[in-house]
Amino acid sequence: MKTFNNIFTDIITWHNLLKAAHNAGKGKRYQPDVARFHYHLEPSLLQLQHELATRTYRPGPYRSFMITDPKERMISAAPFRDRVVHHALCNVIAPIFERTFIYDSYANRIGKGTHKAIERCQYYSRRYPYVLKCDIRKCFPSIDHLILKQEIRWKITCPDTLWLCDLILDNSNLQEEHTIYFPGDDLFTPHERRRGLPIGNLTSQFWANVYLNRFDHFVKEHLGVPGYVRYVDDFILFSDKKEALHSWKTDMEAFLGELRLILHPTKTQVHRVTAGVPFLGFRVFPFYRYVNKARAHRAERHLCKKASALRCGSVTPESAESTLNSWLGHIRFGQSRRMEGRVFRRLCEEGVEVCRHPSGSWRVLEYVS
Repeated sequence: MKTFNNIFTDIITWHNLLKAAHNAGKGKRYQPDVARFHYHLEPSLLQLQHELATRTYRPGPYRSFMITDPKERMISAAPFRDRVVHHALCNVIAPIFERTFIYDSYANRIGKGTHKAIERCQYYSRRYPYVLKCDIRKCFPSIDHLILKQEIRWKITCPDTLWLCDLILDNSNLQEEHTIYFPGDDLFTPHERRRGLPIGNLTSQFWANVYLNRFDHFVKEHLGVPGYVRYVDDFILFSDKKEALHSWKTDMEAFLGELRLILHPTKTQVHRVTAGVPFLGFRVFPFYRYVNKARAHRAERHLCKKASALRCGSVTPESAESTLNSWLGHIRFGQSRRMEGRVFRRLCEEGVEVCRHPSGSWRVLEYVS
């Protein structure tokens, strides 16, 4: 296997740090810490470059908060200068690992994404009658640091780059408590092994792909699964026979145990594809798909909150319009005409005047009191 050394100089070049700062600030330029960094962009990047080159760089504290929709999870936000470092690191090492990823891994990769994954799911649902829908329980809080560091070292041998990877990992904040015992563990093993990646870091999303890369190859090459799609911790397997899916499930549970991960006991089930495959917020059928009702109701509530904020003057019509069209771009990936009409009737009841642009997007004109 080819390994890569002497790549740290590429990470800390001025061009790469400048690119990382712009990428990290996309859509957030008016946030106070982002604006402050960009106001002093040149001295900030020079200081960051010097700290990295002399190994005096230290990550700052995370800001954590809980979200409960659709389920409770902890989100951790790193300081902006640390996010710049994350982007600079991934700019260089992501292409190295990208060459080792299988085609049907769709999370956090250029040219992939949720819609591509759903299209691939629908492609396989037309070819096979049965599907095994799987979910890894508490994936990000369960990722073992020692195993992840070994996975990174299979491709990266540059000491300075490994120092930076280890520094980011070792300075991550503690994640949700999730104690699981695996064969060979004693009473204290789960508490002695450092685990968990902050949800919200670019590096966490990328490292999740690195961590599960060997599992992807196990499924495709060792088990020989013809139809397989993975998006982070959600993945699906297709087959002509139920028995094959149940056999693969047993083998996958054993392999995931070596990575100190487990399948979710209630979300891992075999379905007929004609009943619809629940995947990434959609229910996918062989020849059509639609947004899951629970997700549609959450989006409807969110849009109504936007309408209330528009009524109070706390958001602008442009902001409400951006949110509305972002949601439309998502649901129109499925059959959504009836849902779209229901939401707009609800917005009109809230007093929001909207009109349809010839391009298909919707414009929020004003709030009508």
